Amino acid sequence: MLWDIDHTLVDSGGVGRPIYERAFRSAFGTELERQAGLWGRTELDIMAETLRANGLEPTDDATSRLARALTECYEAAREEMAAKGRPLPGARETLAFLAEDARLYQSLLTGNLKEVARIKVEVFDLAKYLDLEAGAYGEDDHNRAMLVHRAQERAQAITGEVFTNSRTVLIGDTPNDIRAGQEAGVQVIGVASGKNSADELRGAGAEHVIADLVRPGELRNLLVSFLP
Repeated sequence: MLWDIDHTLVDSGGVGRPIYERAFRSAFGTELERQAGLWGRTELDIMAETLRANGLEPTDDATSRLARALTECYEAAREEMAAKGRPLPGARETLAFLAEDARLYQSLLTGNLKEVARIKVEVFDLAKYLDLEAGAYGEDDHNRAMLVHRAQERAQAITGEVFTNSRTVLIGDTPNDIRAGQEAGVQVIGVASGKNSADELRGAGAEHVIADLVRPGELRNLLVSFLP
């Protein structure tokens, strides 16, 4: 199981833009004028567009500087995020419930940088249910679909199990999540807990859509139905 984070598991309380502004200022000494759209994209993609939009070339050096600053600024904002944000309804309970089923192995597939992802799930007390080393993150590839295969490889290296496409499920709240799972050839579950409705997620190709995470048993039954 590969979970998206933002608006699938957590609501960060609107701290993302201010943190990005601080990070940009820290990395380059200038103000952030424009930020690329975030929804369902990888951080490599977001950083490249953001740098160009602010008159900077997305060189390896510039990208690395911004990535370091983002991680540092998120680390410094733990208390702010905890005060303003929240786990989405049922998220913590669902992760805990599914963690009790030995057939299910939970990690992350997110556009966030790995350390930013770690901070977010730690702040909202979700990390203990997830094997973060088996996930895939925004610095791994520009293409979100490629993250699926990276996560499968990492999970196999850790567990010795072969996670074929039929044994891999991507869970997210945006059409980009849905398309990434389809392109990678894995099972996909849409969660209509973000800005996209259930109909929009189905329109993007999701066969399975749930409204939220408040019914863990319903989600587990759906996941188990995918098992060979």
